[in-house]
Amino acid sequence: MAAAAREPLSATGLDEADEAVRGTCEDASVCKRFAVSIGYWKDPYIQYFVRQAKERKAPEINRGYYARVHGVSYLIQAFLKKTECNCQIVNLGAGMDTLFWRLKDENLLPRKYFEVDFPMIVARKIHNIKSKPPLSKPIMESHSGDSLLIDSHSLDSSRYSLVGADLRFSSDLEEKLKKHNLDTHLPTLLVAECVLVYMTPQQSANLLKWAASTFPVAMFINYEQVNMTDRFGQIMIENLQRRQCNLAGVEVCRSLDSQKERLLLNGWETAHAIDMMKVYSFLPQADVKRIEGLEFLDEKELFEQLMQHYCICWASKDSSNLGLANITF
Repeated sequence: MAAAAREPLSATGLDEADEAVRGTCEDASVCKRFAVSIGYWKDPYIQYFVRQAKERKAPEINRGYYARVHGVSYLIQAFLKKTECNCQIVNLGAGMDTLFWRLKDENLLPRKYFEVDFPMIVARKIHNIKSKPPLSKPIMESHSGDSLLIDSHSLDSSRYSLVGADLRFSSDLEEKLKKHNLDTHLPTLLVAECVLVYMTPQQSANLLKWAASTFPVAMFINYEQVNMTDRFGQIMIENLQRRQCNLAGVEVCRSLDSQKERLLLNGWETAHAIDMMKVYSFLPQADVKRIEGLEFLDEKELFEQLMQHYCICWASKDSSNLGLANITF
């Protein structure tokens, strides 16, 4: 599978593969909106980006997204605390993510928040922001200085920036981010959720290497598949392939060790990786109890298998000794 993903693709093939990856953005947003609508967590902004699901999502999917959203948020907030928000966040492959708006509501905005995705997804997000005051108002409120820059594929305000770029080409990515006032001297948090797995191992290595060599003080959070060589992992791969969606980087998702190793081999000083079942057990148990009461989960074993096939990995380098290496669950 992984070898096939590395075969050179024609322009048409590449475009079709990219289209399938763009489709995963819609799927994830619809799943999040459904889980929010039945009370798993609060997100007043997701409704402005994506339609309500046509059918119910399975309880194990809802719980999986709950763990993902809370697990990633926990690490982000730990980074914001260590840096006292004197930092920047770069959300790679951000899709219709609403974190900027939620952090603003909590008074936790970093100095600047960047989002990067395919130009086509960025254009759609900009359209939503421009046409929905609950999205545009917070950007205007946090903006100071010159007039806000906006065109069809990018938006730039003093605190929020939306950039259309291909993460497989880090020099192009860096150029676009710097145009929007990326400050390489600021502590920087990079977040990638189900992004690296759609790139070849070489492409994701290049991106990780670029990030590690560009920012002296940084943390990288990666959420994606793990333990993909067993039967359950193979079924996951086959299900995605049926939708023309190839996991080009799946060979790095062999184990928690292979995930950590990739980070350490590409310039990061410390690396951790834990599966989502573990993350779920670390979340505040009173709230876990509350969400477990929202709907009956028949397939306990399926839920556990699913959670053992996703992980959160995080890595840091910290020349300023802010204590980033101590961030953990």
